[in-house]
Amino acid sequence: MDVKAKRDEWEIACQQVLLQDSSVFSIQWMVVPRGCTATLTPPFLLDKYLAHIRRFTCALIRPAKTAQGIEFRLFVTGLSLISFCLPSCRKDETGEALALDICGGLLVQRQEPRKGELSFQCVAVPEGVKITLQLSDYSPLLLGGCKPSKLRKLLYRLTQAYIHKIVTVKFLARIYRELTGQDVCVRVARVKAREGEET
Repeated sequence: MDVKAKRDEWEIACQQVLLQDSSVFSIQWMVVPRGCTATLTPPFLLDKYLAHIRRFTCALIRPAKTAQGIEFRLFVTGLSLISFCLPSCRKDETGEALALDICGGLLVQRQEPRKGELSFQCVAVPEGVKITLQLSDYSPLLLGGCKPSKLRKLLYRLTQAYIHKIVTVKFLARIYRELTGQDVCVRVARVKAREGEET
C-alpha cells in the first residue's frame, strides 16, 4: 500500500468489522516518516490518546488512571463506560506494543466483561515507523449478544462504530502533524485485515 498518496496528502488505513461471534475488530494505522519518531513509543501514544479522548468529547468522557488500570468515565458521574486493566508491554526487534485488556464498563456486555483488548503498536518499516491502533474481541452492549438483530447492528454502526472511527482517525492525524510539523490533508483508505461484516 502506498502510504503517501500525494505530496500534500497522507493516508490512514482503516477497517472495522463484526466477527462471526459478533465481537468487534477495528484497526487503523499510518506510517510516520523517518526523522520524526524519536519520542514515538506505545506509552507516548497511550498518554496522547487519553488526552485526545477528553479533548475530542469536550470532557464528556474523562479517562482516569487508577491502581487497577484505566477507566473512561462519564463526565462527573464516576461511572465507567469502558474499564481497562493495567497495560502490558512487549518489545522485540521489530518494534513495541502496549495492550489494555477490557475488564468491564457500561458499554460492555455483562456476559463478556473481560473480553477484548485495545492495543498501540509501533513497528519499524522501510518508510519510517508504522503506528497501529487496534481494538479486538470487544463485545459492545449495543449488540446485545452473539446474535444481534439487524436493528442492533445498524444502531451500533451509526453510533459507537462511527464515533470510534472518527476519534481514532483524528487522533492519528493529530499525532502525524505533531511529530512532523506538517499540516497535511488526511485520506482514509479502507483495507482488509480481517474477514467479517463491515461496519
